[in-house]
Amino acid sequence: MSFDFAHHARPIALVIDLVDPASQRIASPSVDDARRRLLAGDPAAVLAIEGSFALVAREGQRVCLARSLDRPLRYFLAKDTDGPALVVAERIDAIQQALQERGWAHQFHPTYTRMVPAHHVTTLRLVGCPDPSPEHLRFFDPPRGVLPADLDLIGARYVSALHAEVRAWLRRQDAREPIGVAFSGGVDSGLVLLSLYRALLETGSGAARLKAFTLSVGGEGQDARQAREFLRRTDLEYLGEGIEAAAADLDLDEAVAVIEDYKPLDVQCAAVALALLRGIRARYPEWRLIADGDGGDENLKDYPIEENAELTIRSVVNNRMLYQEGWGCDSLKHSLTFSGGYSRACVRTFASLRRHGFQGFSPFTRPSVIAVAEAIPFAALSDGSHERLYALKGEIAARGARAVLGFDMPVFPKRRFQHGAAAPAAEALLAAASEGAHRSRFLAHYRA
Repeated sequence: MSFDFAHHARPIALVIDLVDPASQRIASPSVDDARRRLLAGDPAAVLAIEGSFALVAREGQRVCLARSLDRPLRYFLAKDTDGPALVVAERIDAIQQALQERGWAHQFHPTYTRMVPAHHVTTLRLVGCPDPSPEHLRFFDPPRGVLPADLDLIGARYVSALHAEVRAWLRRQDAREPIGVAFSGGVDSGLVLLSLYRALLETGSGAARLKAFTLSVGGEGQDARQAREFLRRTDLEYLGEGIEAAAADLDLDEAVAVIEDYKPLDVQCAAVALALLRGIRARYPEWRLIADGDGGDENLKDYPIEENAELTIRSVVNNRMLYQEGWGCDSLKHSLTFSGGYSRACVRTFASLRRHGFQGFSPFTRPSVIAVAEAIPFAALSDGSHERLYALKGEIAARGARAVLGFDMPVFPKRRFQHGAAAPAAEALLAAASEGAHRSRFLAHYRA
């Protein structure tokens, strides 16, 4: 039996771009020029797109997609009598709705959707039977381990890059608009708060528009005590504001539906984040801007290796952007539906902020900051020791904060957001459901 590929392989007949144009937050170039850069295939030009974006560009039979690390971009290839249709959106359920509206609901399953991997331009050309694999062109590939093993130098470079991103972001905001920080008193949210405070003073606008929001669930958690101590030591106590939630306010079903994922730690984090954002929104109906420290753990490799049987210290320090991208889109371990690393986990913050009408920002997700982190000689500095690796983050951040921001920043033991914000009873509630239970909730969301 012969197969007429020329008959079945057709160019994409229809591109349905569901990404809200108003959500593109590109400082330069223009959105149209950014799309032209995707089509030109020049990695340096794409890397130079400044800001947060999720872009689709088409030229003839070729469609290019790319996104910044801080937000998702998904696609689905549907079959129609006129030829294949490409549906692009930030959410899986938006893709499902678009298919339903066009009579293609029978083609949908959530695991058939694809996530554009961060730091790549994904190109689709001819699609037919079978669908060809997309092409992924990496546009961000910073040199690794090239800085000297000097913690003072590393700290100054890292925090200088972060502070430059904070200042650039601040220039794009209305000078009268209030800014909140999701604040735990930890290293990452602490650096963001201190950088914003310093940047506001440097621009002459003052820090009265800045608040540090700290969540307590089911009673006072460790974060609340830690945040107060951080602010006391930096003489910034007047910035702190507590947000309280009951343990009953933590809704794991809602978290799964919002982030469209089922990994337990991400679901728990999202449930707590949603409680924080719900509390801020109830108190401040018009508030819009929320900064946070997302991506900081990934940059400085501050996750317990012992909790993941697939990892060793060698794999963590020797693989390019492992915590930002996972094993990479060329790896068999890479999830086509979700991507990997923070490229996957970004949804827990992005979608939670979007649900409650906030616009987020984390300088740790910007390429200029990640580039400094990748240049750190982690292998030489840790010398095979988990403890040395985990200690590096606090050392680097504290030295950088002193040199660049002029603060002696306190460094407390690391804990996850959901563990620090929740009192013991609430923390137990978060951990009660298994990954299998979350996966069942995830799949049920698309059968409703």
